[in-house]
Formats: sequence, structure tokens, C-alpha cells
Amino acid sequence: MKSLKSIENKMKPLTVYAKYAWGVLIYNLIVIMWGAFVRATGSGAGCGQHWPTCQGEIIPIAPQLETLIEYSHRITSGLSLVSVVVLFIWAFRIYPKGNPTRTGAFLSFVFIIIESILGAGLVLLQLVAENVSMLRVFSMGIHLANTFMLVGVIALTAWWASGGTAIDFKSKKKEKNKLILALIIIVLVGVAGAVTALGDTLFPVHGADKAVTSVQVITKELLVKLRYLHPVLALGAALYLLNLFFHYRKANMSPALNIITKLGIFLYLLQILIGLTNIVLKVPTWLQLTHLLFADLVWISVVLLSAEILKKEPIPETS
Repeated sequence: MKSLKSIENKMKPLTVYAKYAWGVLIYNLIVIMWGAFVRATGSGAGCGQHWPTCQGEIIPIAPQLETLIEYSHRITSGLSLVSVVVLFIWAFRIYPKGNPTRTGAFLSFVFIIIESILGAGLVLLQLVAENVSMLRVFSMGIHLANTFMLVGVIALTAWWASGGTAIDFKSKKKEKNKLILALIIIVLVGVAGAVTALGDTLFPVHGADKAVTSVQVITKELLVKLRYLHPVLALGAALYLLNLFFHYRKANMSPALNIITKLGIFLYLLQILIGLTNIVLKVPTWLQLTHLLFADLVWISVVLLSAEILKKEPIPETS
């Protein structure tokens, strides 16, 4: 009885850590939504060309609304960095060497640092507010891809902390190729969506035609074309991703796989509906944020699907 109680006490910190990891994931999704709100409202220059200070001050005095929006995003982003640093240090304190949770926590730390650098770069290079340049378009794509990687590895950290098995990259080559292709497709569609959202902010569907310089014409044409191309890419991706989810819905699948595949199908079908509604309503801000949230959730579902399909199988015991 004493031995059983000792085991339970040792397992308790792991349970707390898993809950914390899922909490970090949820919090980061909220921060991502707020960042998108900053972009959609054109508040990215609310702190001027200053970082890490805001308008040259640690705490802005008599700030305007745009400054409050941008400053609050910086605070929440800073807390996001702290939460991931805690996730990283805590994992290395309670998990043994070789545990996949350590790997996930380390990668989370790496990608949150990159995310912070990218965010600072947007401000310092003035790739915010009304900036219409190919560099901003390119930076949006990089930022979105890194954000996907960040939430993906945080999700994996929480998954492994909750009892998930490490990924086996050496076997199941056929399945691995299918899943890698699915992840690449989602990133490409997500990047196209992020750039499209930027275009909707700079050149609103219902707004007056904005005057641009001859240098900016190419950027404008690209953003306008993506407004029509993105839905086509998303529907094309749906054919592959939904087929993939249904493919793994087998009678002998694990309970975890059953949940992931059901959730993935539901999320992507709802994401398509949200996307179509977004077009009909001419991309209102609240629906843009909802669309981005579900893009992240779809990405996470495919990441976890990959982790479950490619997990290391237990070595059978020999008598």
C-alpha cells in the first residue's frame, strides 16, 4: 500500500505538467488571435518604430486606442514567452533523458524565441499598419509558418506529457510520407490564408480602391489574386485531408485515434463553412479571427494524428 502511494506521488507532478502544457497551448492560441486582431485593425504601428519599448516608454502615457491594442499584444506575447520558458525548464526537471516531452518542450522554446524575433522584426522594419510591400507579404508567410510550428510542438509536448508515445521516424515510411504531405498542404494553405487576410486588411473588399505606387502594384495584384486563389486551395486540400482522416477511421483503431479522426473531420468541415461564410460576409474582423483559430485547430489535429499513427510500437516481451 505504501509502495502504491509512493508511485502515485511520483506521477502527480507529471499530471500537473500535462495540464499546464495544455493550458500553455490554449493561451498561445488566444495570443495568436489577439495578434491577428492587431493586424486586422491596423494597430501594428501603435507603439511606433520602438521595441521593446512602446513609443520610447516602458509604459505609454496617455496612449491612443491603437497603442493600447498593440501594447496589450506585447504584454500577452511576453507572458507567452514566459509560459513556454517554464514549460521548457519544468520538463527538463521532471522527465528523464530521452523522454519525448523534453524534446517537445525544447522545440517549443526554440520556436517561441523565433516567434519573438519575427514579431520584433515586423515593428523595427515597419512591416505593419499600412505598409504595402513584398517584404511584408513574405514576412507574413514566414510568421504564419513559424506560428504553426510553435503551436504544433506545444501540442506534441502536451500530448506526450499526457501519455503519448514517441514518434518512430524510421519505420512506416508510406504512412510518414502521407502525413508529411498533409502537414505541408496545411502550411501552404495557411500561408496563403495569412497573406489573403493581409490583403483584405490593406485593400478591403467593401472599401474604396487604395492608391498605390508603381512599386506596390505587384504586391496589390498578388494580394487581390490570392483572395480568389485561397478558397480554391483550401477546397483542394479538403479532398486530401478529409480522405486521410476517413482512411484512418478503422475498426481496430485506438481510442485516441478515434477521437482525433472524428475531431479532424469535424474541424475541417466547419472550417470550410466558416471560410465560405467569410467570403459571403466580406471578411468581417471577428470571422477572420475565427477562421484563423480553426486553421490552427485543424493543424493541431493533423499533428496529433501524425504522432499517433507514427508512434513507436512497444517491443513484444519474450518468454
